Amino acid sequence: MHVVIAFDVSDNRARYRVVRVLKGYARRVQKSVFEAVDLDRASYLRMRSLVEVHIDPSTDSVRYYRLCGSCVERVEHYGVGPGVLDGPEICEVV
Repeated sequence: MHVVIAFDVSDNRARYRVVRVLKGYARRVQKSVFEAVDLDRASYLRMRSLVEVHIDPSTDSVRYYRLCGSCVERVEHYGVGPGVLDGPEICEVV
């Protein structure tokens, strides 16, 4: 499953912990947005549990957008940085 995770965490320490968890499952594409590619259901649920233990639901929020295959094909990216569907650059050393 492809998932876009967006968060707004007010406490610096909690935000750092959320970022650390998400870096284990997804690629950071903006300061508070991550994209996970090909997560299985168990990994997705584990990621959510690990993230949500660090936030205060009365002041913070985390959104998980699960994208279907046809939605992923329609993702558009413009500007700096790679998009979730962009592969690594192939370089040839001469």
